[in-house]
Amino acid sequence: MRLMFVHWLYEDRGSAQDVHNYAVAARALGHEVALYGPPNPQSPFNYSMDMGSADAVIFIFEWTTDLQFGDRLDWMRLVAQVPRERRVVTGDYNHASAEESRRWIELCDSISDKIYQPTFHPLRSNVRTFFFHAYNPQWEIPLDFTDKEFGMYYVGHNWFRWRPMKRVLRALEPVRGQVGRVGMVGHGWGVAPPWANSSIIEDAYYSDGEYLRELNIEVEPPILFGQVIQHMSRGVFHPVIYRPLFNHLKLVTCRTFETPAANTIPLFGLEESYVDELYGGRALELVLPESGADEKILDVLRRPDYYAGIVCQIRRRLAAEYSYAASLERLLDIVKN
Repeated sequence: MRLMFVHWLYEDRGSAQDVHNYAVAARALGHEVALYGPPNPQSPFNYSMDMGSADAVIFIFEWTTDLQFGDRLDWMRLVAQVPRERRVVTGDYNHASAEESRRWIELCDSISDKIYQPTFHPLRSNVRTFFFHAYNPQWEIPLDFTDKEFGMYYVGHNWFRWRPMKRVLRALEPVRGQVGRVGMVGHGWGVAPPWANSSIIEDAYYSDGEYLRELNIEVEPPILFGQVIQHMSRGVFHPVIYRPLFNHLKLVTCRTFETPAANTIPLFGLEESYVDELYGGRALELVLPESGADEKILDVLRRPDYYAGIVCQIRRRLAAEYSYAASLERLLDIVKN
């Protein structure tokens, strides 16, 4: 089967990792994944505008419902050449107003009856569960804490993430001198990101640069998707934080699956029920508590090998239940049924 993904893709953020891994899994299983757009020999992605050979279209609405390549004629090709029952929509976004939310929902409903979110608990009656993000056991780096550059290292852009990140940094404050170097990689930490403009609410990219300097946080520029897990591995622990909407909807993200594969200890700034449901009961020891968060950070730094045993158990669970091959099979079932 040939699947056409429709997604506004950037190679240094979002679902680039997932699109790449679905393409690899598809080839291994005798299928093909293409990304809608003009062929680009400079890109590692299989761009194509050949809708005639597409068996299904998967609309990945991560931050916009606009097309990266094309206009209204391209929309007509996408919906006219593939039957409605072979179209799937997945994703969601922080909407600035009720009107924007209404338009987003109307567009999704107009495209397909198969609308999915990566959560066990969709809030709308016509939305079902599908984890577009997935896990690749080949990402796994052996856990070794003998020669770490950083105590804490975070990889990710500041997109509605300042509040959850500030909670981590507040926990860090009392023990800052015992943590060692602290690094953060990505757009929007301390300075406005390149996409900041008057059409985007400030909460999407706000951060306190002076506070980061007071804590001696080393901020580095963004990296491409293929470098994420290697960079995560530079620290003893790596915070796992989501934007408020994702916490509310209990969505999984690419970081849900990438972080446990890195040579680091994931420290979850998430609800315990979410962590338990996805990673299993032992993973609750990796949740940053409301009380005594600074002591949890110190304990992770003192006993990384103990917490590494929990990470290994998480890895086994994710490999068994949430691999890209398994997710692709689920996606194909969604398309066919």
